[in-house]
Amino acid sequence: MQDKSALEEFDVVIVGRGPVGATLANLLGLCGVRTLVLEREARTYHLPRAVHFDDECMRVFQTIGLADAILPHVILSPGMLFLDADGRMLLDWSRPRTLTPMGWHLSYRFHQPDLEDVLIRGLARWPHVSLRNRCDVFALDQVEDGVRVRYEDLTNGKLCEVRAGYVVGCDGARSLVRRFIGSGMDDLGFHERWLVIDVLLKRDRDDLGDYSLQHCDPRRPATYVRGTGARRRWEITVLPDEDSNDVAQPAKVWELLSRWITPEDAELERAAVYTFHSAIAQQWRNGRLLLAGDSAHQTPPFLGQGMCAGIRDAANLAWKLDAVIRGAAGSGVLDTYQSERLPHVREFIELAIRLGGVINTKATEAGLAAGEARENAPVKLEVKKPLLGPGLVSRDLPLAGHLAPQFTLSDGSPSDDRTGYSHVLLVETAAAPSSRQALSQGITILTSDDASSLGPWLREHGIIAALVRPDRYVRGTACNEAELDRLIAAIAPPTHVPSAA
Repeated sequence: MQDKSALEEFDVVIVGRGPVGATLANLLGLCGVRTLVLEREARTYHLPRAVHFDDECMRVFQTIGLADAILPHVILSPGMLFLDADGRMLLDWSRPRTLTPMGWHLSYRFHQPDLEDVLIRGLARWPHVSLRNRCDVFALDQVEDGVRVRYEDLTNGKLCEVRAGYVVGCDGARSLVRRFIGSGMDDLGFHERWLVIDVLLKRDRDDLGDYSLQHCDPRRPATYVRGTGARRRWEITVLPDEDSNDVAQPAKVWELLSRWITPEDAELERAAVYTFHSAIAQQWRNGRLLLAGDSAHQTPPFLGQGMCAGIRDAANLAWKLDAVIRGAAGSGVLDTYQSERLPHVREFIELAIRLGGVINTKATEAGLAAGEARENAPVKLEVKKPLLGPGLVSRDLPLAGHLAPQFTLSDGSPSDDRTGYSHVLLVETAAAPSSRQALSQGITILTSDDASSLGPWLREHGIIAALVRPDRYVRGTACNEAELDRLIAAIAPPTHVPSAA
């Protein structure tokens, strides 16, 4: 072990280089935080896992300056249909093809290795961010002013140690960091085995369609997902009396796929049985140790929100870590990370469980409970994004805890590219004294002169200003100048980071 007096020091060490860890590292890089990412594997895992992200995630990728690099690797999703055993539609969860108020489309499909490669390449832009592969963390020791992070360099067997201000575990469902935090898991009750099959089409099969399909067949529920390029995925329930190894053998896989495709249509890329879980860590922080992504929560895949939840974790946590490290906020602000994110992610997991029940049930009524019935038509499913839990938002104010829209500036560019990963005051005019006070505190100001739709948005909600956090959630709003003064005073010096665009 190396000399303790010569230990390398980092503000944050991230354990795990998946999409969540890499996104968090890019956000911290944007903030100027000295960051080390430690990853056990040598390279990106080559098989697909997550296949969907939403407009909020793409907005985060825009924030770190990588949206343009990601766009060539995604396709738009028209949505998801739930069908009964006879192919009749139970639920229609179509997604609009127009841009949402986030400035992006509501649903994207992607190949996870492609996304990870873009995120990892993005780390090279930040001289204060380091990535070390083949490093297996085995011990985290909290001391008075930091964490001793011990790991094995698997390339040579050497034991190494660095010092960190904070450690964030983005190390998955079997998280080592969670064990060091000492957190148990709250079980939300969903545990089912599903066979996940990824194939590469050999020929066009346009008849398979672009919609995701949930086959609510009580004999054998199944899911179809159109991937990018020639990629297609099926997820098929494993029955209680079936052996996980047997059901994943090629002959059995092709038997299960026979109602849709044959070996003449496609080649198998992967077939493996996974147990889908629903669980949330009870404790996301212990001192200087924190959790994000699958280490903090696991969800069934029926909403496509697993990775999305982790990206939201990163966006919520990075600016708070930066503020604490710079001395702009006390360490207690980190407790708002779990209090804000846990109710949000729990609501999504519970909805995913309910949709899983629709897929697995014979009762159409269960589907009707998930949406609004229309006469002589399938139920139209609408999913509203949850609000943040209690924390830094002023819950008694209009729009607090909601996502703020992204505006189009007068030159046609999106407003996030100008404001960066910072607190932003949305106000009709910058002439008011409170606006000058905000500028003196380093808060970015966006006015109707910058974006013509900003004024109508303020008036629509009966407010004169909104204070938006770096993660794009509304921290608070003001209906008059006195409220605006109080709102700005609540920020002691805010984080401000320039755009990566």
